[in-house]
Amino acid sequence: MQAELKTPVLCCQGRGGRAGCALIPRQRERGSGVICSWPNYGMVLFRYLCQLYKRLLLSSLETSSINVGIWARNIHSSAERLEVTYDYGIKKQTIYNHEIQKLHQSADDEDYRRPHIPVMVKEVVNCLSPQQGQRMLDMTFGAGGHTTALLQKVTDITIYALDRDPAAYKIARQLSESYPKQIQALLGQFSQAETLLISAGVEPGMLDGVLLDAGCSSMQLDTPERGFSLRKDGPLDMRMDSGRYPDMPTAADVVNALDQQALASILRTYGEERHAKKIASAVIQARSIYPITRTQQLASIVAGAFPAGALYARKDLLQRPTHVATKTFQALRIFVNDELRELYIGLKIAEKFLKPGGRLVALSFHSLEDRIIKRFLQGIDVSEKFNLNIRQKIRQGQKNYSEQDVEEFSSEKCNSRWTSIQKKVLTPQAEDVQENPRGRSAKLRAAIKL
Repeated sequence: MQAELKTPVLCCQGRGGRAGCALIPRQRERGSGVICSWPNYGMVLFRYLCQLYKRLLLSSLETSSINVGIWARNIHSSAERLEVTYDYGIKKQTIYNHEIQKLHQSADDEDYRRPHIPVMVKEVVNCLSPQQGQRMLDMTFGAGGHTTALLQKVTDITIYALDRDPAAYKIARQLSESYPKQIQALLGQFSQAETLLISAGVEPGMLDGVLLDAGCSSMQLDTPERGFSLRKDGPLDMRMDSGRYPDMPTAADVVNALDQQALASILRTYGEERHAKKIASAVIQARSIYPITRTQQLASIVAGAFPAGALYARKDLLQRPTHVATKTFQALRIFVNDELRELYIGLKIAEKFLKPGGRLVALSFHSLEDRIIKRFLQGIDVSEKFNLNIRQKIRQGQKNYSEQDVEEFSSEKCNSRWTSIQKKVLTPQAEDVQENPRGRSAKLRAAIKL
């Protein structure tokens, strides 16, 4: 029987009050050091909310005096210029300006012309150290770059290739035809991995290595129809497994259905966006005129909330200008796919199925993911309300607790079941970043199960 997993929690930096929606994660109170939780956001309630919104939208289109033909044609245009037309007159609102067009044509667009390159592949192979006859689990198969590299290193191994994306699963099936004895494709989320592994004949404590590559894949970013990228126009979807669960809410459902306070909470918590209130206000104002259904439509709305001089203010690790809506897209994607909770469950399942001496390699691409992975490997129960490490507990105890309590904190030991392979977190080398700029923010943590 699968053990019940508690909902994980993380430290949310910055200011912010409690959201006004039960679906939205609660923020910590300023200066408290209290670490609060994000819930499993009530999918039944959320689905009902989004379906209700869609029915209201269709009803309004049927009964209102909007010129539906012109409205639909403009909303689904290339988003270079969106026009909203009313029967009492013509009112035009230009969404895209010259600065935004230039920004979308920045050096970052070169990423789309690059082949799919696995992130930190040498470091992954070295940390997993595959040996003949071993069993490995690739929990985020993607385009199969890491799995292929492992097979090139050692041919006589079995790799269970898991991914929640049907497109990645299809690639895994195709690759398994070339390696029928080495690759077994599995389709499902991290939370479904235990059932899938047992069905494939893998019992807890049987795996020699697990690779977990968090976040979205290049395939998803490079397909405009998936709605992940703000630089290529497409439907505002962002669901990683939309083909399997077509009724699940999309990013468009979120931005069109939730109130301003709830939207701001999502942007602040999952995108670590400092201007969450400003962006949420701009979204609310825009959707009062027309529904937000396209990726570049949302990107331009976010850009419109900032002065022209701020459009190029944000830069990535390569000092290239990044779009001001990048964090907004990250927040919506994480929320829609429940990524942080899935990540925590994936780590728990990896621990359960690894044998003693088995190796876990986890790749993260932003601080929220890395924080969960780091604390998990340190033995900190991230499902607890006060999931501080020992040093933080001592510091907090000195402020709020008696000397006896502080001594108890000091004598407390972590319940870590892991020993680190590397002393420090690994990051991409300069040549790797030049070859694959998308992996510039990657962090690799590797550990051996005790």
